[in-house]
Amino acid sequence: MNFPSQLIEQAVNELSRFPGVGKKSALRMVLYLLKQDISSVSRMTHAMEQLRNEIKFCSHCHNVSDKEICSICNNPRRNNEIICVVEDLRDVMAIENTSQFSGLYFVLGGLISPMDGIGPELLNIEHLITRVKEEGTKEVLVALSATMEGDTTTFYLSKKLRDLPVHITTISRGISVGGELEYADEVTLGRSIQNRIPYKG
Repeated sequence: MNFPSQLIEQAVNELSRFPGVGKKSALRMVLYLLKQDISSVSRMTHAMEQLRNEIKFCSHCHNVSDKEICSICNNPRRNNEIICVVEDLRDVMAIENTSQFSGLYFVLGGLISPMDGIGPELLNIEHLITRVKEEGTKEVLVALSATMEGDTTTFYLSKKLRDLPVHITTISRGISVGGELEYADEVTLGRSIQNRIPYKG
């Protein structure tokens, strides 16, 4: 692709680093930005800088937050006897959009994947175990994608939790095997939460 300006080329190259954004889509974004007034572009730039510099991770559940403790963990109306374990913040958002879960969350920060060099020690698993012990959690709902990595992680968590007085459940398989949780429609995901089943390893 030939560019009339090095500045345009540089901007296209940066924007095309986003997932799912190719050079043509990035060029459309750049041309759109060129049509905007300076103040509009400055607000966008400021928002991105604030996002990167000021975003926090909840010290309780590892979800993203504007404060030390996220709004979900701080909500007294949430059921603190149930912890829903998810891979990342996209899964928290997906489940919250169903309006079917009223407990708390715990974000692992990934899935166990030996092929990619990701072992249990690289995830937030030990913090989860500590939290379950200290808070008297009654149910741990493991809501991970139905992939090999998701199943491996679920199995590992069940082994770590089996000696604790906690009920381990998983979302029902309304979520297709091999499917990513974030791409499930809200009705299917909501029913999977409502119809969760005991995890039997």
